Amino acid sequence: MIIYNVTVTVDKDIEKEWLRWMKSVHIPDVMKTKQFVDNKICKVLDDNPTGTSYAIQYSAMSLEDIINYQNNFSKTLQADHTKRYQGKFAAFRTLLEVV
Repeated sequence: MIIYNVTVTVDKDIEKEWLRWMKSVHIPDVMKTKQFVDNKICKVLDDNPTGTSYAIQYSAMSLEDIINYQNNFSKTLQADHTKRYQGKFAAFRTLLEVV
C-alpha cells in the first residue's frame, strides 16, 4: 500500500472554514477519482503561532494508482484549492510505502 501524504499549513484565520471545506468538498472529490481506497486527516501537534498544519493521507493500492491520480486529476483539484485559499496556505506532498 502507498500513502499519498499532503501536509498543509493554513493561516489561523481560515483554519475552521478550510477544515470544513476539506472534509465536505475537497477530500470527497479526491476520493471520487477512485484512485484511493481510504483517507484520513490528522492535525500536526506543534506550536506554530501563525498557522496550523494538517497531514491528509490518501491510501492507494499501488504506485500506478498514484501516478494515474497525478497525471489525470491532481492539477485540477490542486488548482481549486489554490484559487480558494491563495496566499493563506503552504503545502508539500510525500509518498510513503507501508512496510
